[in-house]
Amino acid sequence: MSSYTLPAAVERPAAEPDTVYLIASGDLRPAANQAGWPTQVAVEAAITAAFAELGWTVRRAHDGFISSQRMGLEVFKTIPPDAPLVVAEAVWQYSHHVLAGLRTHRGPLLTVANFAGDWPGLVGLLGLNAGLTKMGRDYATLWSVDFTDSWFTSGLRSWITTGTVPHDTSHVRDLPALPPTPETDLGRALAAQLLADKAIIGVFDEGCMGMYNAIIDDELLNPTGIYKERLSQSALWAEMQHVPTAEADAAFDWLTAHGMTFRFGTDETTALTREQVQWQLKMYIAALRIADDYGLDAIGIQYQQGLKDLSPASDLAEGLLNNAARPPVTTRDGTRVLWDGAPLPHFNEADEGVAVDALVTNRIWTAMGLDPATTLHDVRWGETYGDDFVWVWEISGSVPASHFATGYAEAEGWRQDPVYFPLGGSTIKGICKPGEVVWSRVFIQHGTLHADLGRASAVSLPAEESQRRSNATTPAWPIMHAVLHGVTRDQFMARHKANHLNVAYAPDAATADKALIAKAAMLSALGIEVHLCGDVSV
Repeated sequence: MSSYTLPAAVERPAAEPDTVYLIASGDLRPAANQAGWPTQVAVEAAITAAFAELGWTVRRAHDGFISSQRMGLEVFKTIPPDAPLVVAEAVWQYSHHVLAGLRTHRGPLLTVANFAGDWPGLVGLLGLNAGLTKMGRDYATLWSVDFTDSWFTSGLRSWITTGTVPHDTSHVRDLPALPPTPETDLGRALAAQLLADKAIIGVFDEGCMGMYNAIIDDELLNPTGIYKERLSQSALWAEMQHVPTAEADAAFDWLTAHGMTFRFGTDETTALTREQVQWQLKMYIAALRIADDYGLDAIGIQYQQGLKDLSPASDLAEGLLNNAARPPVTTRDGTRVLWDGAPLPHFNEADEGVAVDALVTNRIWTAMGLDPATTLHDVRWGETYGDDFVWVWEISGSVPASHFATGYAEAEGWRQDPVYFPLGGSTIKGICKPGEVVWSRVFIQHGTLHADLGRASAVSLPAEESQRRSNATTPAWPIMHAVLHGVTRDQFMARHKANHLNVAYAPDAATADKALIAKAAMLSALGIEVHLCGDVSV
């Protein structure tokens, strides 16, 4: 009989009493980690002090940020598998860096972020929580402005004692049986059409920025009638090389003729240049042509990673695609205008939960005769203003121009931040108009698709307050000032299962309520479990 050399038995350190271990998942981009590190240090110091007040020690499990999946695996080898574990986030993080270790860690888990806008730790927290929810890993979660408030400290005490943190989610209820109305009938009819005829979403490379929560497996997606065409960003880059410069220039002329302005400079490493915009418009044209080649119903461009090292940002193209009024693009032979007078729904960062949502929204809003322009936003931050908690929702670059009061006349092109976008590219910056909004999110929980729907009002703030909020986050990005209907800050944070949410406007409150019901009916008829959040008229 042959003998084999067996690997040594795996050994892990034992947990210490009254000690929590702390890790910090970071960005894959070194520049982003370096820029956000001082904020992370301050957040961890505050968390450590809060634990010390309760008689507990915090032991950091690694140096710096966990900046890759491999590093995450190595870090977890040094953590006692039954120890209480805290994931502290002050910056955007790539969830897949730590998901493997978190999946098998046996000790209680707490995710924590600072409730601030200067760095997107809050966005990272929500993305991580959504990934944990998708994979069925129990966790507790907390957030705080300075980690000294009684709500945070009582939550921390609860976690130390029980391994859980109770949250108020009384604002959420399952979709009740809907009475027969024109909107219910419309939603169900559109669902039947989608299930029968099916639709294709084109995904230019899955898994953007570690967003495990943004990938929907075919076995969950296909029963809704939606199928994937898996495309490569290299194909998009190749098609861009074949777009004549004259066509990109014509698209630029269209934008400026409709009032859009650009903040151009000369140093391409820090300023927006005409050449960067030219490449972005070639991407816009190439994306439409590839979508036509494959007969796609929506597309999503990852951009990060990979394409960011070849091309200026995809955001300008994405905002244009989601708007009905945009520079006309023809087939390569010039015989047809592609999606003439209509959006080609784009799901930013290849977020497939957004893809389902945007496709459904497009069909409902179009059938109701409403503007079908929809977009996602990052749940970035917020503060009380007057009597309301006003959220700062920001997409990382662009919104459809119809979300501004004066359309393209209000749109400004700013250079994307060099920390995240080394090759630059223009945003579509502006303040989203006041109005009635339906917000939503499709996510995975317990192995099934779910959707949260609610109502909000986009509100107008004084110019100086809008500027303050923009300066406190990312000034180059468009912003929506949003007030949720019947949902508090902490209720929303406790419930929301994504770093993104979708928004679409309606001309008035009554129409928004009707559109929400039609959307709920369609999603439910597609087999998605629907939940109503806050004050929703049913």
